Amino acid sequence: MRTLVTRRLLALATAIVALGAVATACGDEGGSGSQGGGNTAQPTADTELAALVPDAIKADGKIRVGTDASYAPNEFMDKDGKTVIGMDVDLFNAAAAKLGLEVEWVSAVFGDIIPGVQSGKYEAGVSSFTINDERKQQSLMISYFNSPTQWATKKGNPAGIDIENACGKRIAVQRDTVQVTDLDARSKACEDAGKPKIVKEEFQSQADATATIVTGKNDGMLADLPIAAYAVQETGGQLELLAEPYGDAPYGVVVKKDDQKFAEAIQKAFQATVEDGSYAEALKTWGSDKGALTADQMQINPSAS
Repeated sequence: MRTLVTRRLLALATAIVALGAVATACGDEGGSGSQGGGNTAQPTADTELAALVPDAIKADGKIRVGTDASYAPNEFMDKDGKTVIGMDVDLFNAAAAKLGLEVEWVSAVFGDIIPGVQSGKYEAGVSSFTINDERKQQSLMISYFNSPTQWATKKGNPAGIDIENACGKRIAVQRDTVQVTDLDARSKACEDAGKPKIVKEEFQSQADATATIVTGKNDGMLADLPIAAYAVQETGGQLELLAEPYGDAPYGVVVKKDDQKFAEAIQKAFQATVEDGSYAEALKTWGSDKGALTADQMQINPSAS
């Protein structure tokens, strides 16, 4: 779907084709990297924005961020197996730099990140979290990117999947994502119509879900558009995108429900990266320009679509 030529993207190609090597590299919280592995030049600190950061956050000069580093190209492990890199990493690193802070990226299970933010284990969560009402009830979310859902299947669609009638098909999806809810609704519609339900298989990591399509264990998968498109590319054309993407939905940085001041600092920092061009630069690096938000679209707990 697109050509990405940076060293970081080429480094992951072998891992995904090897059916889940990325997931093995980041299955626990042993991998973390300050500032990730970004090649994108970081903006300089803005003293006015830095002054907005709560003292408890800036005391050690860094933000501890939980992320599920198995969701390439948004967040994944570099070839060293330790450093978290990706589109989200570059975007948030740029915003943090505006606040005069570095980022300590900690690989975590996706479903554990929001509870980890709530408990104080992480000061923020950045992991392609689609903003929805359930998550907004648990936390504050600052929008920074927009992504629809995309289906993918084995090249040639040998199972003959129609996404509007996938009844009886075996579909892979990452656990705790909005795509699980999507798939459940589609399966219920099948049963209500007297057809076989969709056989849903949930995985802790997206890399594992993708691997089952390559091997033919499952017939198809659905994920955020950048992830599905990247999987097609990095499996050497063994997969293909199916139908058109749908349901534009913003990603949000997660912070504690009572951290309004910190949320405002992050919001303003993202807006500043739009103004200085570092936001557009990061998106261009990862071929994700179409998901860009304008500065005024970067909001705290925006209306969920």
